[in-house]
Amino acid sequence: MNKERSLVLIKPDGVQRGLVGEILGRFERCGLKVIGMKMVYPSEKLAGTHYAADEEWLVAVGKKQKASYAKKGLKVQGMERELGVKVRGHLIDFLTMNPVVAFVLEGHNAVAHTRKLVGATSPGDASPGTIRGDLSFDTYELADNSARPIQNLIHASGTVDEAEREIKIWFKDEEIHDWARVDEALLYRRGKH
Repeated sequence: MNKERSLVLIKPDGVQRGLVGEILGRFERCGLKVIGMKMVYPSEKLAGTHYAADEEWLVAVGKKQKASYAKKGLKVQGMERELGVKVRGHLIDFLTMNPVVAFVLEGHNAVAHTRKLVGATSPGDASPGTIRGDLSFDTYELADNSARPIQNLIHASGTVDEAEREIKIWFKDEEIHDWARVDEALLYRRGKH
């Protein structure tokens, strides 16, 4: 059994649009369990710790932006790291403009399952049925033309290691709660051999 934890942030655009219940419900309906949740008005320091100025991350973000543009036949100017730094600045500004709802999900393959439910980073590329595909329509091009980050409603940890790091940034140990959903006995019980 691969029971994991993942951090999810409903970003300011999701909170402002009143989508907290809709988004949270999608995770609960598929069997993921909320084990920690709070509303936070992030400081610049908290947002900067979340979006760490890690070289690898900055370059990856820049590459992702370039790839999204190339897929649409558009060019974006600048080196990957330079683009990553610009994106990070926009993300910190955006995350600190209004409250976010932070929660920790737990369940079988929680990180991968959460990412699947969330959809592609650019809502314009997200499949119907995903949170971003159903509830947002923003694109990198529109965001860049408006000199802002992409408004994609939600952040979800990308890997198990990333989830562990992010959960520690947003939650104290005593804010994480161990409890059992009624369906856990069916999901996680050992079968007869």
